[in-house]
Amino acid sequence: MWEWLIPVLIVVVLLVLVGVYLWASYRSLVQLNARVDEAWNDITVQLTHRADAVNSLVEAVRAYAPHERVVLAQAADASAEASTSLTPTEAGVVEGKLQRTVVPLFSAAESYPQLHSSHDFLQLQQSLAEVEDKIHASRRFYNGGVRELNTKMNVFPASMFARRLGWDSREFFEVVGGSNVSEPPRVQF
Repeated sequence: MWEWLIPVLIVVVLLVLVGVYLWASYRSLVQLNARVDEAWNDITVQLTHRADAVNSLVEAVRAYAPHERVVLAQAADASAEASTSLTPTEAGVVEGKLQRTVVPLFSAAESYPQLHSSHDFLQLQQSLAEVEDKIHASRRFYNGGVRELNTKMNVFPASMFARRLGWDSREFFEVVGGSNVSEPPRVQF
């Protein structure tokens, strides 16, 4: 008499399990997307801090070496461009440009012993190094989140939700054409 109830219960339980699985997939996709957005916001904050540090560095060098106009103008322009809101790809290009302009700025500072021994200049140099470290850490966190999100968006059932929400693969943040920090400077005697 109750034999029909067992198949119905099995179907209901399976539907509930599938529903829970789909809900959990959707929820994890939304959480991961929010985490990637938060990581990108952290990067933009750090990029703004670096742009401010470079501007302060430009002003410090300008006080001691006003005739280094070309180097100062390039660094100021790159810093202004870096502080605008950009996509990760655009930010990578701008950051590469900023890194390439900071190197000549430090080279110009080396020519002025008073500037190079100035307490303010040394603090700015330290501040810039700290911001660089924070950017590097934030970039690793962001790119890891993007990798995880892009992978999840390409796997069923999350791919179904991503398409429905209109989400595309996210861009990685890679600095394009920056100075190669991993290679130590060559010293000739």
